[in-house]
Parts: sequence; C-alpha cells; structure tokens
Amino acid sequence: MPLSRSLSMTSLNGLPLWEDEDLPVEDLMLFEVAWEVTNKVGGIYTVIQTKAKITVDEWGENFIMVGPYFEHNVKTQVELCDPPSPAIQKAMENLRNSGCQLHFGRWLIEGSPYVLLFDIASSAWNLDRWKGEFWDTCGIGLPFHDREASDSLIFGSLTTWFFKELTDQFQDKPNIIAHFHEWQAGAGLILSRSRKIPIATIFTTHATLLGRYLCAGNADFYNNLDKFNIDKEAGERQIYHRYCMERAAVHCAHVFTTVSQITAIEADHMLKRKPDVVTPNGLNVKKFSAVHEFQNLHSMNKARIQEFVRGHFYGHLDFNLDKTLFFFIAGRYEFSNKGADIFLESLSRLNFLLRVHKSDVTVVVFFIMPAKTNNFNVETLKGQAVRKQLWDTAHSVKEKFGKKLYDALLKGEIPDMTKILDRDDMTIMKRAIYATQRQSLPPVTTHNMLDDSADPILSNIRRIGLFNSRTDRVKVVFHPEFLSSTSPLLPMDYEEFVRGCHLGVFPSYYEPWGYTPGECTVMGIPSVTTNLSGFGCFMQEHVADPAAYGIYIVDRRFRSADESCNQLTQFMFGFCQQSRRQRIIQRNRTERLSDLLDWRYLGRYYMHARHLALSRAFPDKFKMDPTAPPQTEGFRYPRPSSVPPSPSASLHSTPHHSDEEDEDDERYDEEEEAEKDRQNIKAPFSLGPVPQGKKKQHGEYGNHL
Repeated sequence: MPLSRSLSMTSLNGLPLWEDEDLPVEDLMLFEVAWEVTNKVGGIYTVIQTKAKITVDEWGENFIMVGPYFEHNVKTQVELCDPPSPAIQKAMENLRNSGCQLHFGRWLIEGSPYVLLFDIASSAWNLDRWKGEFWDTCGIGLPFHDREASDSLIFGSLTTWFFKELTDQFQDKPNIIAHFHEWQAGAGLILSRSRKIPIATIFTTHATLLGRYLCAGNADFYNNLDKFNIDKEAGERQIYHRYCMERAAVHCAHVFTTVSQITAIEADHMLKRKPDVVTPNGLNVKKFSAVHEFQNLHSMNKARIQEFVRGHFYGHLDFNLDKTLFFFIAGRYEFSNKGADIFLESLSRLNFLLRVHKSDVTVVVFFIMPAKTNNFNVETLKGQAVRKQLWDTAHSVKEKFGKKLYDALLKGEIPDMTKILDRDDMTIMKRAIYATQRQSLPPVTTHNMLDDSADPILSNIRRIGLFNSRTDRVKVVFHPEFLSSTSPLLPMDYEEFVRGCHLGVFPSYYEPWGYTPGECTVMGIPSVTTNLSGFGCFMQEHVADPAAYGIYIVDRRFRSADESCNQLTQFMFGFCQQSRRQRIIQRNRTERLSDLLDWRYLGRYYMHARHLALSRAFPDKFKMDPTAPPQTEGFRYPRPSSVPPSPSASLHSTPHHSDEEDEDDERYDEEEEAEKDRQNIKAPFSLGPVPQGKKKQHGEYGNHL
C-alpha cells in the first residue's frame, strides 16, 4: 500500500494564495482544547507548547488555550490574571455561579498564551447526570471504573457549557474556532456539535487510540490494517467506550487532521475517515548568529561525554577516544515500538563488520530509556570516582612538575628530566595506575534494575553477547533514567547530550511523528528514522536524497525485519567509515534542514485547517472550495552537488582514506552549497508526469523555476 502524497509541505512560500487568504482574526476567536495544556503527559504537550508562540503572533489576545486545572502545575507554570474580554469574564462568572471552578491566566512559556483551566474535581458531582446526557446524545456509555474517561467527560461538558455561554453573548460576531486534540478533548466537540453551538470545530488525532494498544501488544499492525475487526479489538482491550468517543469526535468535526501521512492511513482504517489536512509537528528553531556555533557546541559536549566514557570504561580504555563515535536512542521504554529490538540486532552485526574489517573505529551506544531502578550501579559510580582521582593525581603532579621546570628555566638551566620527578611522584602515579586495574568488564547498565532478568534490553544484550569486552568494537551503555544536569553520573541535559553525540538512531515501528529525530536535525546531528514514522515520511517527501543530509531512512514497511536490520547495519557501518571532515560536512547539511521543521512554516498547515473549518461551519461568511485540495507546489531539497558525505558500503570494505587526504579536497564549498539550498527553498516545486510503468526515484524530481 504505497503512500499517496499528503497536503504537502508546500514550500516556505506557503500554501497557495496565502497572501489573499489571511483570516480576519480581529473578528474571530481561536480556542485550542487539550488535556495537556499546562499538563505534561506525553508528546502532545511539546506540540501545543512549541506552537504557542507562532499562534500568539498571529492571533494575539484572540487566542486562548483550554485545559484541566492541576494545582501543582498552575503554581509553577501559570500567572493568574483577568480575561481580556468582558464576554469571557461573564461566561466564567455564570459557570462559577453554578458551582464550577475555573481559572484564567497566562501560561509562562514562549509567547505567554492565555489559558482557561477547568477544575475537574470540583465538578465531579455532575458526573452521573452528564453520563446520562452523553448516553442520550450519542449512545456512548462510560464504565464507572474508568477514571480517565470520566475526567474527559467532565472536561468536555465544562468546555461545551463555556462555549454555550460565550456564543450566547457573542451572537453573530466574533465567530469561534475550537481546535480539539486527542480523544480526551473529544467529548467537548461531540457535545458542542450535538447541541448546535455555532462554532467551527477541528479535531486532531496525534495517534489513534487503538493503534497505540495494538502496537503495544506487538501486533503486525501495518500488514493487517485492513483486516482488523475494530470493534472486537477495542472490546477485548476494554477501551471500546474510549474508541467510540474518539471516532465520534472525528466524524463530528468540521475538519479532521492528523500529524503525518502514515497516521492518516492508520486513521482511515481505524477511525473510518480520511484526514482533511495533514498538520506536521514543528519546533521553534533558533539559528545561531555564527554559522559554526552548533559545531562548537558539538565539540564541547562531546568532550563531556568522553569524560564519562573514561570513567565508565576505566581499566578497559584500550580504544582511541578521538576515533570513537557516540550513537544513542532515547524515548519511552517501548522496546518494539521504538525499534530497540532491531537496533540491538543491528549493533551485533555492526560489531561483527567492524571486527572483520579490523576497523580502528569504536562505537559507544547509549540507550536513554527510563525503566524501574532502585539506584545507581556501584561499579558505575566507582568508575567516575576513579576517573576523578586520576585527574586530581595528574593535576597535582603537573603542578609540581611545572613549578620545578619554571624555576630551572628562570636560572637559565635545562632541567634534568630524571630529577624533575622525585620518588614520591613516581609512587603516587604508580598507585593511581594500580587503582585503574579492573577484573570485571565495564557494566552495560548504569543503574541497578528492579527486574534485571526480565528486562528486554538486558535480555537481548545477553543474547547477542555485547558485554563491553576488549575485542568488541561496539560498546553499550544502558542509562535507564532521563538525563539531568544534576546527575552525579552523567551531568548533562538532554539537549547537551544530543549535541555531543554523532548519530541518533530511532528505527521505530510505531511513531506517528517522532520528535527525537527532529530535535537531532535542528541541532545538526544526523539521525536514523524509518518510513513508518511521520518524520521519516515527511523527510522522504521533501528531501531528494535524505542520507546526504544526514537523515537515514530505514524501510520497515516494505521489507522484512531481517532486511530492515541489514539496511540499518549498512547505514551505521557506512557512517563509521566517514572521515572527520565528512562528518562535519554532513552536520552542516543536517542543520540546514531545520528550516523544514520550523513552526513559522509548518504553522501554515494549521492556518489552512482553520480556514477550511470556517468555510464549512459558516459558508455564508467564509468562502473556500472544500473539495479542491491545495496545490502541492513547494520545494524539495536536491541532492548536494559536492562530494558524497559517506562512502557506499558496496564500493570498498577497507577503512576509508585518511583525514589528511580529505584536507586537499576542495570540491565542497559550504557557503556556495548553503546558498544553493536557500535558492532552492524559494523555488516552487511541482511533480512532473510519470511515464506509465515507471516509478520516480529519489532525485528525479525537477525544479520548475
């Protein structure tokens, strides 16, 4: 089932006729409703938080986010204030007079958007009545034991009540757009439409509810999309009522959107409606004033990771850190969904290839996935203590050596090197060397796992035999906690750690979007993704040769697991063959792709969805042909014209030529290539006709100026 082209990233020039389609925001109000407003649960929090600034820039005080009230979140994230509109103030007073508690303020994030927060617990006394009304409205019953579904109904009922009070005051103007995210906010959309409240509605699913459950159970999801008995599968997992809420919200919305083309296919089968618009997730990209600043940050943070490695592998540090590459995988601990299973198998094969080819490159792989632990591993802490002790010893000897050398030079003498270090100095250094002796292998995990024998990552490490032995060219470090700058072990924030690594590997099986490879791209770090992730599909569509720009896309959709594993192994082996200069060139290219992921551009998909919703809800006021899809003219990064950044594994199997040879290669001009990319961004792109029987390959698309 090949992917059809979505509402494409139609260029940084915007969707067609954007200049003429600007909405009269002064006559409109936009409400964004989500359970994760000020309340971090998962990835949706990142979406709405990062998107807030460009939405505030566009809508000003006419943009309000709606979410649940949790006191601990509000105390640290929200500055309470009065609403800017008397109509909103009156609507809130009406709800308060009826026994509801709600709060208004500014969310202290970039853009400082207004937020309206409903206290769910204070309105729980209405739950039985609202359950009855919900059943009468749409025939969906909620079991008493499902607290999350009950909370979402209370949240939805309060949201609907507020919209009713507000629209009664507004009458005909301003018109309201309400954008609901995920099934937890869906009850508000269903009730608003069933009660004929005059608002334009948008519903976004970031991943279908049933899709999450099926993939968590290791189902062969994508090969059986059209074969699942949806009602039966939802019922067996005791989420049928949640599924019904999600599906009803999808079909009630004026406009239905999802975050990627792969999730659009999933939604079509699971929820029985094709999305009207695909709205990719973005980030707030901050460009450095100095072009090479991100390269400097990479070098600085790499040195900090090297310090950790010196301590962790003490006694076995027989590899050259200057020829050591740092790979990592990070995210929720979903062993199969996040691709940790094929990653480990590929590392075993990579280890074999590096040993067979007698490569002098060593790969240290970090698994940053939170799991249940009871404390740091004693051996790991000891390693960092030994490293620090060695550093202190070397520093004290250096101070004494430097003073004696300085005194000798002041006297005009060349010091006797046999006397400049006395017996005590030699004794101290010998003791320090003996302290680094180690009988055991460096640990593969930094913490004591609560269920060591059943842990999927550790079980597979035992299966493939990657125990950090001296002969292994691939070393493994499992860090089962999120990173923190206050950690005594690896004191780095996640962003600092990513900048210090060479390659992020995210071979996900189920990933509706995938922020982790996107964050790598923005920081100029190459990454591996798949064609089953939203990010991978997006990059395949908009970059003619993703690998040349440091985006390696593993085919997990049309290949077997073993073939995908071999492809990932070849990607990593090819990366290991790169020279230092080639890696620098590739990081420059990767960082230039960050414009693709900037909300300033991707936010325009949301503008299009809002305009479409208004044209369907208020056709007399807002004109837009609902059947005509937007043009897909845009840009597509071409293959770079300079020397390829990585050698093909099929060309030769010996280690690649030296860095010194690269220094004489003048074919790469960074400024010239960057300027070509900038020009290409501005040039519209369209798909030419494909001759019958021929499929276009990457790089065959032309730019029509």
